[in-house]
Amino acid sequence: MIRLLNSLRLYVVGLASTVFYAIRIVGATTFKTRNMERICWTGPRGWCRSLLRAGGVTVEWEGLEHLDPPRPAVLVSNHESWYDVFALGGHLPVDYRFVGKKELVKIPFFGPAWLACGNIPIDRSNRTAAFESLRMAGEKIRREKAVVIMFPEGTRSADGEMLPFKKGAFVLALDLGVPVIPVGVVGSRELMPKGSFLVRPGRMTVRIGAPIEVDGMTVDDRGLLLERARAEVERLRSGLPISSGDPDNDIES
Repeated sequence: MIRLLNSLRLYVVGLASTVFYAIRIVGATTFKTRNMERICWTGPRGWCRSLLRAGGVTVEWEGLEHLDPPRPAVLVSNHESWYDVFALGGHLPVDYRFVGKKELVKIPFFGPAWLACGNIPIDRSNRTAAFESLRMAGEKIRREKAVVIMFPEGTRSADGEMLPFKKGAFVLALDLGVPVIPVGVVGSRELMPKGSFLVRPGRMTVRIGAPIEVDGMTVDDRGLLLERARAEVERLRSGLPISSGDPDNDIES
């Protein structure tokens, strides 16, 4: 019963929050107001935090020093719950853009606001369109010096085991010459697993690893980069010590 009441509160607050922030964002971006950029910084964060609070979810962070100073990068994370998105979107202290499935754009209120703030829809069923979306993501990194957030599994894991990574995020990083930042999210599946509409209050942890530099690598190394990033994400979500970025100083997993 507690979980049901908690979930009902989340959906009521979520609907009101979505409408409120979407109207602000779409209005500001449509009419090119002076505070447009600020609203696209504060609006998504406010929306995500309202959903965290409404669901009774708290987020602990480890490794934030790996985002300081901010610089363009491709951030890759495991994906087990919608709360992965809310945690990253609510608290990352960098300018970010999400790459997400194109169906998100069709969600009333949310979709237009998500698109207006420069997030990138991708058509996973169309290889040509998917590469075009990645090209757009690359342009945003170059132009806006942003961090692009991608979930390389492509969908949420239903059983907690990481799915195989797709190569798009790593091709993008190599093409731009920007680092890959591995992230392990722990505990979100217990709060709201895939296929469930109920949310359990609780705590989750976001662990940010050291950037994986791509200096000297080419697109031919995309498989190697993928495997290294996947191993780091697995390391982070398993609770092992966060890598320092210096292999000589890291504890062997």
